[in-house]
Amino acid sequence: MALKARVGRRVRRPTIPAALADRVPPGQVIATRWPVLHQGEIPLFDPETWDFRVSGLIEAELRWTWDQWQDFPTVTLDGDLHCVTRWSSLGHLWTGVSSRYLYDLVHVNPSARFVVLHGEGAYSANLPLDDFLDSRVVLATHHNREPLTPEHGAPVRGVIPDRYAWKSVKWLRGVEFLADDRPGFWEAFGYSNSADPWHEERFEPE
Repeated sequence: MALKARVGRRVRRPTIPAALADRVPPGQVIATRWPVLHQGEIPLFDPETWDFRVSGLIEAELRWTWDQWQDFPTVTLDGDLHCVTRWSSLGHLWTGVSSRYLYDLVHVNPSARFVVLHGEGAYSANLPLDDFLDSRVVLATHHNREPLTPEHGAPVRGVIPDRYAWKSVKWLRGVEFLADDRPGFWEAFGYSNSADPWHEERFEPE
């Protein structure tokens, strides 16, 4: 029996509730669960060997162990996630070190204008310094008051609420301050440098 072609059939996206409309960027749908997407394998975490490094245009390169990292003051912030694959996951509560605290701690050179967030496995994402210093950006160790789980980036995940989620680097191991912009992992493959979900900046113009 021949199948009828469904030419021109529209795909209907779920309706966004009016109360949440201002939290969901154009072209997105609300995820009913927290999807797991990442580049590469989930790395093993060893608290005895784990460290966090800050480099680039700072007074001196710094390194902290896991024990030292846990002594830093923390903040707790709301922050939604918007994935370039068109899902938005709402209602997250993140606890961790604020990006502003880290910036003030390491004495950044005034010539720095950009940062690169370095994760495990050579993964990275770039941001303008002003975006990194947004008051809602946090280097999170906890989600909804529980420790992050490995698939969601434990022990430390960058959370950049107003950018597509590939900028919120999982398994974060360091921050580098730069004078000039440098593409991260996905940006080098043509993904948008700015990654603003409210303007649907998914890919760089050809």
